[in-house]
Amino acid sequence: MTCVYITIDTEYSSGLVDGLGPADRAENYARSIACITPEGPAGITHKLKVLEEFGQKAVFFVDPMPALIWGVASIEDIVAPILEAGQDVQLHCHTEWLAIAGAANPLASGRTGQNLFEFPFDEQCALLAYGRDVLVAAGAPAPIAFRAGNYGANDDTLRALAEIGLRYDSSHCPALPEGASRISLGEEDRDPVRLHGVIEVPVGSIGTLGGGQRHAQITALTLAEMKAAIRHARDTGHPCFTLVSHSFELINRRKLAVNKIVRRRFTGLCHALRDMRRVKTGTYRDDPPVLAEGDAPSEPLPASPVRTSMRLAEQLVSNTLYGAL
Repeated sequence: MTCVYITIDTEYSSGLVDGLGPADRAENYARSIACITPEGPAGITHKLKVLEEFGQKAVFFVDPMPALIWGVASIEDIVAPILEAGQDVQLHCHTEWLAIAGAANPLASGRTGQNLFEFPFDEQCALLAYGRDVLVAAGAPAPIAFRAGNYGANDDTLRALAEIGLRYDSSHCPALPEGASRISLGEEDRDPVRLHGVIEVPVGSIGTLGGGQRHAQITALTLAEMKAAIRHARDTGHPCFTLVSHSFELINRRKLAVNKIVRRRFTGLCHALRDMRRVKTGTYRDDPPVLAEGDAPSEPLPASPVRTSMRLAEQLVSNTLYGAL
């Protein structure tokens, strides 16, 4: 049985902050969390309904850092519907909010930065403990898993997670070697591994025609590629496969328009998983990741010219019709 983790980074957008008042928070919530459009909501409540319809589980990595300016209630509004739907809430952290918070920065140094790896170990401990405590104050169970905003973690992040009692991290993305992650793992590290006191659970990937990898994100792969990747993981004995999405990923946030292609992908994924043999969706709380057996690293789904051509065509249509997120 292969466990698929549908992980959803759930976050207000620091890039959409025009003011710090209640109306500004409500507007950001509408665009980044609820994703209200003329066709109805396409954010977390929509995803929760789709998950329920097909009997699937997901992990919502919730960023509590906006509480620095809008208070714990701004995070309660996110956590409550997720928990009511029986889904998993875990910890996310975008440090961009520290600069916006100004004097409310919880660090004695007042340091700011785009990524968690820019902070020394003790300050990472303080930031992660702050985020954990806000999530709990917002009604969530104490988190056991984490993903850094922008994947911007390093080895000190893993040590800090262990220090404050979290057991899992999912900030390593093998398909993005030039990305923000500074964790000492490489492109070949695609399986859960124990590192610095936590279990690192890499983001899934597939092979590309150029010999590299493409990350398993809802906006990056077609439905056919996601289904093929999950079947490949199952058939080659992978214990788990991690997919990434975001709370706002089904819309263009500036136009407030639903991206119907990506919305169909998410619905189709949940539908396909319901009927896929020897595959289940899981949460970190109820179905914690296990370490892979054997010494040989798992191989991603091999590249396919047909699937790649279909993706390029679909992405062209999606970008032409709906634009960027």
